[in-house]
Amino acid sequence: MQDAALFETLHKKYLGMLTELDERGVRRWAAIEANAIGWGGISAVAKATGLSRVTIRKGIAELSAPDVLPPDRQRRPGAGRKSRQQEQPGLIDALKKLVESGTRGDPESPLQWTVKSTRTLTRELGRQNFVVGSTKVAELLKDLGYSLQANRKTIEGRQHPDRNAQFEFIARRVQQQARKSEPAISVDTKKKEVLGNLKNSGRVLRPAKSPVRVDTHDFPSKELGKAIPYGVYDLQNNEALVSVGISHDTAQFAVAAIERWWNTLGRKRFPSATRLLVTADCGGSNSPRTRLWRLELQRLADATGLILEVCHFPPGTSKWNKIEHRLFCHITRNWQGVPLETLEVVVNLIAATRTETGLEVHAYLDSADYPDKLKITDAQLADVLIKRDKFHGEWNYQIFPRT
Repeated sequence: MQDAALFETLHKKYLGMLTELDERGVRRWAAIEANAIGWGGISAVAKATGLSRVTIRKGIAELSAPDVLPPDRQRRPGAGRKSRQQEQPGLIDALKKLVESGTRGDPESPLQWTVKSTRTLTRELGRQNFVVGSTKVAELLKDLGYSLQANRKTIEGRQHPDRNAQFEFIARRVQQQARKSEPAISVDTKKKEVLGNLKNSGRVLRPAKSPVRVDTHDFPSKELGKAIPYGVYDLQNNEALVSVGISHDTAQFAVAAIERWWNTLGRKRFPSATRLLVTADCGGSNSPRTRLWRLELQRLADATGLILEVCHFPPGTSKWNKIEHRLFCHITRNWQGVPLETLEVVVNLIAATRTETGLEVHAYLDSADYPDKLKITDAQLADVLIKRDKFHGEWNYQIFPRT
């Protein structure tokens, strides 16, 4: 009974003082208690606290020679376990060789194409006869200046020598259109979205521990198909129309979206317009090299009576197109974390997109079938009334109505 009472008393004392003492204070307190108990005191204190007998004996030795350690040290200089990098001199070099991205091209690297988590690195270091844990690997990586980094899109490839000059040309034309109260739009196709109960990046507010459950695999469904959003952004009125197609992203589909914008929004905003400026990138359905694009623009010019002026951004600079960061990024933000199960969901989420700057979005479903890879003959192309600008006519041109 006395042993049980002693154990309980020492255990409570130890727990009560543990948070208030540093390493040296704990072992000296243990030494004082062991000395007070007398014979068997070291064993009793070790059993009640979990401290080793060696630690308690060190505390007793320090009590008999209190000036051995300076006040700011817990142990004598050189005491304690050596670091892993001191015990294993080649550890740092081995870790660097494994983690550096440049080793992907080294045929002798064991982790060329492996995701280098700390546990993966620890296992590989173990195969090289190094003794180290994943926590220590994480500490070493931090000391070496490594941290988790995502890819960043910053390299645009080789720049065209007239890249900036084309940017300035487009800016001037947009400003001139605004001064004349004539319309100017930015157009492009947003990323195609596979429909279904599939994971969509991002998070959405929901009751705790009740996430939206989606399919494990993101296999496309032939029955549900895909959504192809083509956007038309009014540069002057911060207003956009998005036509959601279900067929193919062709020039016919792109010009049909522009025509829908003109008939539903543009004609009301610019009742006296005689010219429409279209700014677009250099690829996809609105590429200047696509014959069908020019032929469809001719059809639109004939139908509206407008002179269609087109200015393309240089190759590799599509992210500078205004529609990318004034419309598409906000659509992505609005539907993040929401499975795009049906076309109705896609259209409604696009139409519900708003910003603090007053962006207004109109979305429509275009269920028409646009055949892919239509062949345009030289005779059809020759019938297009096109006038190319002296400055990069392949990027800047006008198409006039034939009536």
